Amino acid sequence: MNKMDKRKLVYPVVLTPAEEGGYSVYMPDFEKNTQGDDLAEALEMAQDALEMMGVFWQDENREIPPPSDIGDIKAEQGDIVTLVPVDFDAYRKRTDSRAVKKTLSLPSWLNAKAEVAGVNFSAVLQEALKERLGVES
Repeated sequence: MNKMDKRKLVYPVVLTPAEEGGYSVYMPDFEKNTQGDDLAEALEMAQDALEMMGVFWQDENREIPPPSDIGDIKAEQGDIVTLVPVDFDAYRKRTDSRAVKKTLSLPSWLNAKAEVAGVNFSAVLQEALKERLGVES
């Protein structure tokens, strides 16, 4: 597996204190910016932006840029250069709750019993798939 096949990566960011407070955040590998009202929010916004862009690029079949080496990042005096972990799969799981329609077959007698019992077929299938795949909600 090459380095970019991984879904968990660590990207460098440059945080610049803003005159009015907070921080602007530059993400050099994606050449994008975001901001936050304080350091914690700025880092949270950077992580969210990086994960969102990575998932979007995956969906567009674009090559996700490899993380730069933090030592190669140029910054001005007073800037903070740090690393932000990203997990594209976790982001996708948190944000993609679209329902996907599936057609399935089951014996008529089982369908009749389930309908009489008021079974929610979608819920039962989701529970069974999560259990089978070892996926937590």
